[in-house]
Amino acid sequence: MSDVETTGFISKVIGPKKRWRAYKARVKELPEDHRTAVKAIERYLMYFVPADEDSSASMFEDLADLFEQAAADGTPIREVAGQDPVEFAEAFARNYTEGGYVPARARKQLSDDVERAAGNETGTEDQTA
Repeated sequence: MSDVETTGFISKVIGPKKRWRAYKARVKELPEDHRTAVKAIERYLMYFVPADEDSSASMFEDLADLFEQAAADGTPIREVAGQDPVEFAEAFARNYTEGGYVPARARKQLSDDVERAAGNETGTEDQTA
């Protein structure tokens, strides 16, 4: 690998490309509602500064693990992400990152996307929010 691939900004955010591609392939195999939720959480997690590229790659792989297991067990998205997906994503990220600033619009977008994904699980809109 070149120095740019191992020390560049992109590898700092997502980790090694090979691991990132493997993660994306796993997410692609999830049921649509779980995939939508993972993509929304992934987008939100991009605002956090990883401690290192290994932590970043591990964070996304663990996110895929969590939602793969939930899909296999038939666990609803709301049971995984809770009623406040922003709180879930920030608690999840604290295990891997040094922190970050997330704009209010990104918080709203995450909440809206997970709400839509949770509503798609049953084919109806989730009225619990």
